[in-house]
Amino acid sequence: MTDRRLQVFHTVARLLSFTKAAEVLQMTQPAVTFQIRQLEEQLNVRLFDRSHNRIDLTEAGKRAFQYSERIFSLYAEMEDAIREVTGTVSGLLRVGASTAAAQCVLPSLLGEFQNKFPDVKVQLKVASTQSVLSMIENSFVDVGVLETPQETGRLIVKPFCEDELVLVVPAQHEWASRQQVTVAEAYGQRWIMREEGSATRALIKRYFSAQGYNSEELPIVMELGSFEAIKSAIEAGRGVSLLPRIAVEKEIRLGALHALALQPILSRSIVFIHKDQKFPLRAVQELISFAHQNVGKADAAVMHPGILESV
Repeated sequence: MTDRRLQVFHTVARLLSFTKAAEVLQMTQPAVTFQIRQLEEQLNVRLFDRSHNRIDLTEAGKRAFQYSERIFSLYAEMEDAIREVTGTVSGLLRVGASTAAAQCVLPSLLGEFQNKFPDVKVQLKVASTQSVLSMIENSFVDVGVLETPQETGRLIVKPFCEDELVLVVPAQHEWASRQQVTVAEAYGQRWIMREEGSATRALIKRYFSAQGYNSEELPIVMELGSFEAIKSAIEAGRGVSLLPRIAVEKEIRLGALHALALQPILSRSIVFIHKDQKFPLRAVQELISFAHQNVGKADAAVMHPGILESV
């Protein structure tokens, strides 16, 4: 394992933010500051200029960052080359995912994957899309599972499946006997939304804008931080929302909620994202291959204990 202080420095230097680095590293900001201070003391040089609520690399910091890039690249090559020689599918597989992917797509997939490859320990980190992308860039996760992001830089993007969003209403709603609804009808409803910054919320607003409606004037009556909370609020009659169809299958079967297809249909791609490496991690390759072979299977598997880690 490479020096933790160097990992922290590399992340801060890439993001030029102690706050963002702390989020990606899953550390407190004082802990990040402490690691940087220790590295500066070890090297006997100042690595960052801190002024006017912003930071910049000093000349020494720029030189240190260049070397840290080479160090981490060589270290990753070493690990991958060893795995290629052994041909084993084992060890720790670090997966970063958005809330939507973590709640709707991955539970059964990762559970079944571990059934097939019991020597692989899967660690799932749930965060915002931008945080997951930073984790991939900084090698804090091996692969990400996200709704297709707007910017991916030099990362490799591999489509996995299509995720349809449906209008979810209470079982006693006046539309409970219908199978679809127009965008005009949906627009005027009382909306329950994910919080600002959510990829799902941004997708919904872009959809309404593309259909000629002012997304800023959607009558949002409640903002909640998870699909589970939104489903409970809908069931209680607080409003409606657009949710992934797979996320409400159980409640529909139980008769607690009703889903209507939106016209025009709203869907998005779920993708795997990873760094372009000479020796890709065998477990990542196997996960992507397994996912494509098993897409569409019933959500019957149970996620293994300890697999989920929220950020």
